[in-house]
Order: sequence, then structure tokens, then C-alpha cells
Amino acid sequence: MNHAREEIHCDRPAARALTGQGVGVAVLDTGIYPHEDFKDRIIAFHDVVNRRPAAYDDNGHGTHIAAIIGGDGFSSQGMYRGVAPGCNIIAVKVLDHRGNGFASDVLAGLRWIRENRERYGIRIVNISVGSLSRRNMTENSVLVRGVNGAWDDGLVVVVAAGNHGPGRMTITTPGISRKVITVGCSDDYKEVDVMGNRMVDYSGRGPTMACICKPDIVAPGSGIVSCSNEPGKYFSKSGTSMSTPLVSGAIALLLERYPSMTNRDVKLRLRERAVDMGLPHNHQGWGRLDVERLVEEL
Repeated sequence: MNHAREEIHCDRPAARALTGQGVGVAVLDTGIYPHEDFKDRIIAFHDVVNRRPAAYDDNGHGTHIAAIIGGDGFSSQGMYRGVAPGCNIIAVKVLDHRGNGFASDVLAGLRWIRENRERYGIRIVNISVGSLSRRNMTENSVLVRGVNGAWDDGLVVVVAAGNHGPGRMTITTPGISRKVITVGCSDDYKEVDVMGNRMVDYSGRGPTMACICKPDIVAPGSGIVSCSNEPGKYFSKSGTSMSTPLVSGAIALLLERYPSMTNRDVKLRLRERAVDMGLPHNHQGWGRLDVERLVEEL
């Protein structure tokens, strides 16, 4: 693989013409700070953890994720712009100020999304959250059942592969679900800081314990600059948490162009249009995300 060519190919005419306008993307994470780059596109906020009514993010992770999907780059004069800067963001806080949480809170957030999907036009659910507890590594775990239920409702569920690679069976739950779109990192050959640890080759690898090949697709996740939970500021973070919203944002562009697509259609389209990196399937999935190829005419 030529590392110098690591990119997602989203700055071409077909992709630039799309913004994700009208597509609702739900982000289950630490919340969201009403950064200038979102303007009035945070159309709903639900706090499972502390039950506060107004949008906030006491960690910063959720804001970073949401802006990779849909920040418009206003405070940086367009330098740090999300993939789908016209989409609507629905933020659901399921993690605390440390970035930790309980499966029960994630499930409660998923239930709320399923109940409010039509009200807010939710088409995509981004989950940059995962657990490697062996107790939860089966397809019968509550988290897998939760994301499967959202998928069965017709939502496009996009989940991080986790940062516990490079060993086998290191995909985190609920990314082990065979239904959801599980995202790994395409540039984890770079040594980066992930949660305070210097890491390389960290992206979760399959197969799952049920012998399902995962991840499904990979996207860049090393040194991604996005919005912070302070006015007008940005910061850099790394991990499959950052790869996942790149895919969610690309799907928002796809659904703007082809709104009648089902979640199954989206998954098949990702498979058909991914760029083979020449790596094992349990490392790269179908290949690397290429936004331009994804959204071009059928």
C-alpha cells in the first residue's frame, strides 16, 4: 500500500455538490457542544446520563465526532469541515464526562432514537462506542440486540471497530453485529496518541467469535482535526472513533442523493465502491472509503 496516497477522496465535483441536507444523523456519545460550526443544525438533544435539557458536552468526544460528520468549518474559514456540512445532528448523551458509560444507557439512547426517528428525520446512527468485555462478545448480548433492533427498523447503524488491535477477535461490541456497518481505521500504521497511549496497528480486527469477517470498511482515523467543546476551537484525536463518523457523513451524502435507499442498499453500495488496499479482509473489510466513488451516479 502506498501510504502517501491515504485519503478519502471527497473533494471532487459530485461530492462537493452534496451536503447531506435534510438527512438526520444521530450521534450516541458524550453529548454535543453547540459549536459555531453547527449553527442551527443540532435539531435535538437527549441526555440519558444527567437528564439535562440543553445541549452540552462535558468530555469533548461527542462534539468531535459530530463535527467530523456535519461541521461546516465556519470558525476555521472552511479549513476543518465535516463530510456532510448540511446534515442535521441529533445528539444523544450516553457517556459521562470521562467517556465511560453503561450498556443500559446506550440501549436507552437507541430506544429514544427509534421512537423519535420520524420526528427528526433520523436515517443514520453513529456509535463510536464499544466494549471488549468477553461477557458481551456474543451476538446475543444486549448491545448487539439493541443495534440489530435499530437496523431492523430501517436505520443505517455505523459502529466503530475499536482500538484493541492488531490481534484477532478484537472488534468491540456492538461492532461484532453482522447487520451493522463496522468501521476500522485505514491509517493505523501511523503511531498516534489514543486515549493517552501511544499506539500503532490498533484498529480492531476480526473475525468475530461467530466467525463473521469484520470490519466492513475502513477510513482514516489518525490525527483527525475537528471541533472541541469550547467556542471556536478545534483539536486533534485519533482512533476508530474518528474513522466511523467519516463513513456516517459519507452515507448522509449518499442518502441526500438517493433518499429511497434502504440500509441494506447503503451497505451493498459501500461494499461495491470501497477501494481494495490489498490487506486481509479482517483488517480492511471491503476496503477503504472513497466518498466520490460512493456518491457518483448509479
